[in-house]
Amino acid sequence: MTDDLLRAIPGAVVDEAGLAHVGAPHREQRDLAAGLALAPLRDRAVLAVEGPDRLSWLDSITSQAVTGLAAGESTELLVLDPQGHVEHAAGVVDDGERTWLVVDRERAAALLTWLTRMRFRLRVDPQDLTGRAYVIGGTAAAVAALSTRAVWHDPWPGIVAGGWGYAAVLPHPGSERDWAEAIVDEVEFARIARAAADGDQAIAGRLAAEALRVAAWRPRVTAEAADGRLLPHEADWLRTAVHLDKGCYRGQETVAKVHNLGHPPRRLAFLQLDGSDAQVPEPGADVFSGDDVVGTITSAARHHEEGPIALALLKRTVPVDAALTAAVEATRIAAAQEVIVPPDAGRVASVPRMPRLSRRR
Repeated sequence: MTDDLLRAIPGAVVDEAGLAHVGAPHREQRDLAAGLALAPLRDRAVLAVEGPDRLSWLDSITSQAVTGLAAGESTELLVLDPQGHVEHAAGVVDDGERTWLVVDRERAAALLTWLTRMRFRLRVDPQDLTGRAYVIGGTAAAVAALSTRAVWHDPWPGIVAGGWGYAAVLPHPGSERDWAEAIVDEVEFARIARAAADGDQAIAGRLAAEALRVAAWRPRVTAEAADGRLLPHEADWLRTAVHLDKGCYRGQETVAKVHNLGHPPRRLAFLQLDGSDAQVPEPGADVFSGDDVVGTITSAARHHEEGPIALALLKRTVPVDAALTAAVEATRIAAAQEVIVPPDAGRVASVPRMPRLSRRR
């Protein structure tokens, strides 16, 4: 039903992940950033946890301190494996009676299964609300006008209590990012879709939302990023999703050891791509230094100001001034890197603060 409603919007292109765009991705980005448009995000799913032990339970099994989370307050957590690798990520908001988790749709079932196994004798009840709850993205003001069940306000790129930032650029490219994800019921989702079909509501697709995310250096769990090896440090995710001083949880030993005593083996970098080709790399595409594969594209997009851009996980040993290329189908395109996570990232690193360089300047 949801896809049928979206297909009624003029210009809508709907694929297996939902609404991709409505014919003008660059305009959609501008409208989305300005608070004029809303983005139905069918690539998100909603889980909910009920029960009086829900917050202390989530605190004990994830990377974030949420025991004292106030009603309406937003945060972010990671589920790590015993070696500290990222398995799941979730935006978190509690309404005083229920904790809402906004997660990647493709990984929602696996996360629910794991949460269900971890209940033990505690008074918690994790649920999958697929088909009953939908996610609409936009600025805080844009989603505030909706009839919502809860609203998650993205804390990125702030450094939350107990967090740590690795990016050495000031101001951070995401510092002006205004992003929220509203959880709505089927009736409100249908109202928004009908208003868009009638021309009464500006709408934006997934491609616009992703371009704004990539430009803000904002990590997200995808198949390419969460490849079974991703450490939160590699994506500068200690900022918003990890509390370094909280109690024990699965993977904590690795998180503390890498941050306090070492450096992450890979580092997230922002790539300015050659715009002469009509294509951008697919997630999972190789990044090369000369003929050597030195990294992997995790996300790529065409930004309305920056042009073709990407996030990539590179080997820590790749020089920060190395000339890189990215694979696009049977060829390669130039990729100028901007450092997000420095090679010497960690508590002991002394990182100079530098202004961000842009090819537009």
